[in-house]
Amino acid sequence: MKTTETPAPVPAESGVPVAKTDAPARPPRRADKEGTTLNVFSHGVLVIWAILVVMPLLWAVMTSFKDDSAIFGSPWSLPDRLHFDNWSRAWTEANMSDYFLNTVLVVGGSLIGTLVLGSMAAYVLARFDFPGNRFIYFLFIGGMSFPIMLALVPLFYVVNNMGLLNTIHGLILVYIAYSLPFTVFFLTAFFRTLPTSVAEAAFVDGASHSRTFFQIMLPMAKPGLISVGIFNFLGQWNQYMLPTVLNTDPDKRVLTQGLVQLAVSQGYKGDWSGLFAGLVMAMLPVLAAYIVFQRQVVQGLTAGALK
Repeated sequence: MKTTETPAPVPAESGVPVAKTDAPARPPRRADKEGTTLNVFSHGVLVIWAILVVMPLLWAVMTSFKDDSAIFGSPWSLPDRLHFDNWSRAWTEANMSDYFLNTVLVVGGSLIGTLVLGSMAAYVLARFDFPGNRFIYFLFIGGMSFPIMLALVPLFYVVNNMGLLNTIHGLILVYIAYSLPFTVFFLTAFFRTLPTSVAEAAFVDGASHSRTFFQIMLPMAKPGLISVGIFNFLGQWNQYMLPTVLNTDPDKRVLTQGLVQLAVSQGYKGDWSGLFAGLVMAMLPVLAAYIVFQRQVVQGLTAGALK
């Protein structure tokens, strides 16, 4: 009986040509076409969305340099010349300078307080297990779903009984309480993504809990702090309902109240050019903050997915 022997494999370095195996079948072109079509569609939607967002902003900036007759006569044309007096009139005569200063004080104080208190609470909820941890966390989550409209009347009486009505610091405390639920929710998830080995090494070296938090963990959470800070800044800077109810003093109005006052100050003959100038003044700080910190915002939003 004749047996067949299996030839030994030839090493690659021997120089003997080796028969090539069949190449894997190329996937059909239909999937490539579908992917290309989807990319074109998604990019088209993004371009349309960008136009819808950018065009009103550019139109408001362009209109702020026109006079009232040009605003109504040719609203879509470029200004014949730049009327910088619209900006100066809105800044001085309409008291936008005072409103801007009040807004900076309120938003600056509330933003610092929100980030400090929110980061401390989020760190404890994310890093330590204790009775009631989940209950406190879900209380903050429940605060996000509570409509502010339902709290305006009792909030007015609470602030009034505390003697904080029509005060800058009273409005700061209300802004902090209003922004804490989302801040704690966001930063709790962010602190859970940070490595625990760094904090454990600090404890081994003799660092206290407060020193570990402020000198080690808080700098590591910088992307998350910037992201949630931008969101809180946007919400607090554009807040209108709370200051309207809790701040009726004309000398302590914020920008949103000032814009409304500028719109109705002259009855049926409104200062439209000054109104658009004031609108752009209120819009520029928010736009500048987002442009400066846009990379940190993206890093903070995607940090949880990169663990």
